[in-house]
Amino acid sequence: MGKKIHIRAGAIEAEAELNDTGTAQAIWETLPIKSHVNLWGDEIYFSIPLSLELEAGQELVNMGELGYWPDGNAFCIFFGPTPVSRGDEIRPASPVTVFGKVIGDATVFKKAITGTEITIRSRE
Repeated sequence: MGKKIHIRAGAIEAEAELNDTGTAQAIWETLPIKSHVNLWGDEIYFSIPLSLELEAGQELVNMGELGYWPDGNAFCIFFGPTPVSRGDEIRPASPVTVFGKVIGDATVFKKAITGTEITIRSRE
């Protein structure tokens, strides 16, 4: 089992599990992270204090996956199509490193509001 994190954005709370990538480990070592929600379609993204190279980059991701977007040094939560998606696919602006996945229903993030404080911490 991977390491688990807790995500809180206003009244929204979710758990996620990190995978075994170097990116996941680097993010784990940076926790806790506080930032503010930016929305791009059905994606939350926010800059984090890491500058990492793309690791096994993916142009398409699955519902609930967490991605690191090197172009913006950003932590991304994918919960549906983005403005560049075709049909129901979930397509980041450019390739991301998938480093984890939301446990349960990622569509809870559809209620997120731009500017809301978001906190990521290790699950106790």
